[in-house]
Amino acid sequence: MKKKINSINSGISLVDKAWGGFYRGGTYILLGQKKSGKTLLGLQYACESAKAGEVCLYFTSMRPKDLMIHAASMDFDLQHYMNQNLIIVVRVAPPTDIYEVGTPDNFLVEYLNDIVTVVEQYLPHRLIFDELTHFVGFENITLLQQTFLQVVERIEEKNVTSLLIFAEPATQFAQMIIDSIVQYSTAVIYLQKKTLDESGGYNGGKATITPNIGHTEGQFTSDYVVEPYKGVTFSYDNVPPKKFSNPFEVLKEEIPETQKPKSKSRSDLGKYKPLTNIDEVPDRFSLTNFYDISEFKLILNNKIALFKSTGEPFSLISLRLDPNAEKEKILTINQLQNTVRLSTDKKDKICVIENNILILLSRNEEKSLNMLVSKMRSNLPFTDPKFVEVVMQNIFAFTYEVNNSVKNADSIFEEILEDERH
Repeated sequence: MKKKINSINSGISLVDKAWGGFYRGGTYILLGQKKSGKTLLGLQYACESAKAGEVCLYFTSMRPKDLMIHAASMDFDLQHYMNQNLIIVVRVAPPTDIYEVGTPDNFLVEYLNDIVTVVEQYLPHRLIFDELTHFVGFENITLLQQTFLQVVERIEEKNVTSLLIFAEPATQFAQMIIDSIVQYSTAVIYLQKKTLDESGGYNGGKATITPNIGHTEGQFTSDYVVEPYKGVTFSYDNVPPKKFSNPFEVLKEEIPETQKPKSKSRSDLGKYKPLTNIDEVPDRFSLTNFYDISEFKLILNNKIALFKSTGEPFSLISLRLDPNAEKEKILTINQLQNTVRLSTDKKDKICVIENNILILLSRNEEKSLNMLVSKMRSNLPFTDPKFVEVVMQNIFAFTYEVNNSVKNADSIFEEILEDERH
């Protein structure tokens, strides 16, 4: 199959065939019962990394010798790649003594933040944590969400592709914990172990891969078995052939030849200016993340705190669609969302508020808006020059410049959205 932009082989054949691999810098969650094949899939991911000459950081509570035995069962010489420093095994002890301390949640926060410290030390291309279940047993779910999101983002900023392994939830509260963190992943792989076979053992089951961000091919399910010297192998009987699907809702009415672009001199748009006034800089495109207002504010507040402590700036762009554009069937807010999604990086954060789209860019660059405009022109529903000109006259942009007077995310929202109210 054709290789996707920014994708890497995962060593998990179902993922590689159905999705073309993992997105570089993505965060993937693997869920399953005990002895369902989770560790073997983790080793397959590590093996694929080593074969590609990439460094893989492998966190595990197993003894290195036991992990080598697991690897040998799938004909994978783990020691060989460890000697070459392509696979770095870090043994972690489950935090069994956390409930003896007064604030167990704070203890777990330190555990999770230590992961980032080790990543910064070794600077790997890929990361596996087998398994992370013991380290997310927070009592305060909100604190867990905040901590997990911060840890994931700090790892993703280093372009590390992570596979985080969890045990299938056994209680309702455990399910709440998993639900609270799954939303911050790129996709989920779920292994459902089948019942006892004739020999009284387990030999596979059913695997389901479900995307959260990107992977527009959608969800896939396949039977799998654990084979000696091969590891986990999948059946593709129910994986349909890939079909191209247009992510845009096609406008049924063409733009009339006589339709003129709207005036640029509107006085009610305040700081906003038409995108046709922006110089263009070509660049590639990839996929991105959407967040609700509360999540977006949390991320933005973290950026503000970082700016105040280190002086590191950030780029925040607000796009506004003229309400008349929908009435006149020129462009809908959903089509603009799709255009922005295709025109930004997966690490960028996006929030939609009525006719406004806020974009927190992962990189602070002088011509961030220019590059965004260039990509948006290529990702509109139609690329006809007349259509593009009409559309771009109905989209207005404002770049927020952070300064020392900024208080919090709410104050930024106040400034960005004040023109809308007035």
